[in-house]
Amino acid sequence: MDLNLPSVGVQLKNARKSYGNVEVIKGIDLDISHGEFCVFVGPSGCGKSTLLRMISGLEPISGGDIVIGDEVVNDIPAADRGLAMVFQSYALYPHMTVEQNLSFGLENINTPRAEIKDKINAVSAMLQIDQLLDRRPKDLSGGQRQRVAIGRAVVREPRVFLFDEPLSNLDAELRVDMRGEISALHKRLGNTMIYVTHDQVEAMTMADKIAVLRLGELEQFGAPLELFNNPHNLFVAGFIGSPKMNFLKGKVDASDRTLLTLETGEQVRLPGTGFAQQAGQSVTLGIRPNELQPATDGALHLEVRAVEQLGSDSYLYGALSDGTRLTVHNSGQTVVREGEKVPLSFATDAVHLFDTESTLTLRDQS
Repeated sequence: MDLNLPSVGVQLKNARKSYGNVEVIKGIDLDISHGEFCVFVGPSGCGKSTLLRMISGLEPISGGDIVIGDEVVNDIPAADRGLAMVFQSYALYPHMTVEQNLSFGLENINTPRAEIKDKINAVSAMLQIDQLLDRRPKDLSGGQRQRVAIGRAVVREPRVFLFDEPLSNLDAELRVDMRGEISALHKRLGNTMIYVTHDQVEAMTMADKIAVLRLGELEQFGAPLELFNNPHNLFVAGFIGSPKMNFLKGKVDASDRTLLTLETGEQVRLPGTGFAQQAGQSVTLGIRPNELQPATDGALHLEVRAVEQLGSDSYLYGALSDGTRLTVHNSGQTVVREGEKVPLSFATDAVHLFDTESTLTLRDQS
């Protein structure tokens, strides 16, 4: 049997959610095209799971509209929205076999027995759980349970898949494997998928588009590399990328806008084009750890407090003279040791520049 799953887009139009006087989702506008893999990412408490539950119908919205396909679904019950959700806890019935877990939802809508069998056979083969159909959840590994939870969603042939931190209970190696499996499933099915995680590495590796959320607001929405290369503000710059971006505060020279004096007293050169910094402006310089290189005559001087050698990569952790912390990530191994003071250099065109007061990028958008 070939699965023929429908696919539709999802729109949020000024979507809001309040609990009493506390507004937790503050008017979000978002347009997820049909067939896209969209990831909601952000720190704990940013509202990403609440937003997913609003789309699913498990949480009523307080204002605005949720549109699935061409239909406003604000008042449509969760069971009638044509969606399927995969939870962090798997939510499998412990007393049922894998096959019974897969068939349960279909039986509830009176799907013919032969059709249920065909769907289970197709989905279990696709997810490589066809040898597990007689087992119960307690007899499965974490990865196997997650495959069953995903299979239960697939057999329902939903219009949109919703994933709420589905890999957070798995160990690191299995998380990597399951990321690949979910991405492959998306390519095979072609359905719209909305995926919630606090792990920006998951977001970067899986998403077509990422929505970065903070305190119930949408900070930026775009393709992974767009967010990495052109963050709109300090929050996105610090959240997207691992290790996180380094930030150095300083003031643009009063007579030379390409010269920045840091709070340490050190001076570094800024690009002559591409940014709209003003003379005398207080700015925050952003530089990613992999762009910093130990040098014989660097603009920055790092007091190394810790060194991590991973074989193929090395990390230096330390601080400048004013206490500003820096991380340096270089490929290969390093001879630098804890306690050393290391000059660092970087390419001028590798920097990001933000207004310190507004936190917005100073990149020239024209």
